[in-house]
Amino acid sequence: MQLFATLRNAWHIKDIRRKLLFTLAMLLVYRLGSFVPVPGIDSSWIRENILGGQQGGGGLFGLFNVFTGGALSKFSVFAMGIMPYINASIIMQLLQVVIPKFEEWAKEGAEGRKKLTQISRYGTIVLALIQSFGMSMAFRQAISVSKSANPSGYYMTLVIMVLSLTAGTAFLMWLGEKITEKGIGNGISMIIFASIISQLPVSVVQAYALLKAGEINIINILVILILAVLVIAGMVYVSEGERRIPVQYAKRVIGRKMYGGASTHIPLKVNQAGVIPVIFATSLLMLPQTIGQFWDNRILQKIAGFFTMGTWSGTLLAAILIIFFAYFYTAITVNPSELADNMRKNGGFIPGIRPGRPTSSYIMRILNRITLVGALFLAVIVALPYVIQGMVGMNIGIGGTSLLIVIGVALETMKQIESQMLMRHYKGFM
Repeated sequence: MQLFATLRNAWHIKDIRRKLLFTLAMLLVYRLGSFVPVPGIDSSWIRENILGGQQGGGGLFGLFNVFTGGALSKFSVFAMGIMPYINASIIMQLLQVVIPKFEEWAKEGAEGRKKLTQISRYGTIVLALIQSFGMSMAFRQAISVSKSANPSGYYMTLVIMVLSLTAGTAFLMWLGEKITEKGIGNGISMIIFASIISQLPVSVVQAYALLKAGEINIINILVILILAVLVIAGMVYVSEGERRIPVQYAKRVIGRKMYGGASTHIPLKVNQAGVIPVIFATSLLMLPQTIGQFWDNRILQKIAGFFTMGTWSGTLLAAILIIFFAYFYTAITVNPSELADNMRKNGGFIPGIRPGRPTSSYIMRILNRITLVGALFLAVIVALPYVIQGMVGMNIGIGGTSLLIVIGVALETMKQIESQMLMRHYKGFM
């Protein structure tokens, strides 16, 4: 109810209403572009041979199809979605730890972030070209032009595939930045959010068809709905959960003024890494299954079966990888030594803990504990849809990864709307 009340109040504010309408218009453009096919490609071949005739099947390509809102199954110009930009952004974030110049730019503020963003854009185009070439070669059997009958037409279609997919990703990158600049929320996140949500009607239609055919009953659907509500409530609770470390600042006299003496806290989120560990882990596990689709080899099929999500081995490996990547990504994004050093420079200290190395060790110890809780939570969320699927005998249309992204984006967008409403009230008061 609070969600709808916030949206209703935001709609009555002209500036926010304009931003909401702009965001919806840009998402509509994105969804329309998802139906524009790349010329010369038989999309039915991709659906049957790569995605197994399902919207969410097909291993790694199935995950891409969900993140692109079904654009891969239609092989539209947005078939690669915004994934190259996300990969480039993650690579840039990792390189900030390795390359001192990038780390220096990251600390420069808006000007430094502008330079890093520009490099991310170039990296997106490079990754998009590489990925589009690999996808074109993987799907070359879907080309409607015969290579033996018309070689020049065949290779021209390959070139058109690469350029169309790269141009589609570049356009989505521009669209996402425009949403961030003139709309509501993070543009890239909003595009992924719209992609995942667009697959829900397909899942509802499939569930209705199964119910009508008698393969499932109304009890199964009620169980799924009840579990979905409980899972969403748990996701919101853990996503918003944080450990607050109290910090006290000593009083300092500079000139004729006294500074400090305030009490604050360092908020450490339980799920500090977000959905990144899940994406990394599922991508690695789905890679053998995807390779097995292109080579009909008995050994490869056994390896793919061992890594398949839903089996005991695949689920166990997924949990181990999620925990590993959760610790890995948290270690990169949160630097306890830097936090302790900044506190010491500003006259801050944690009550009962000496400044310097003891403070750094204390923060690291707390971070390790809460990261384990967040990682185990992510592992449970990823495994839960497969457990429910085994219980009710019905394919769950939206997986744990997709649900985490949807809830995370929705929470962040609502926070941004509320902050803009609060800022407007302050301006009106002044």
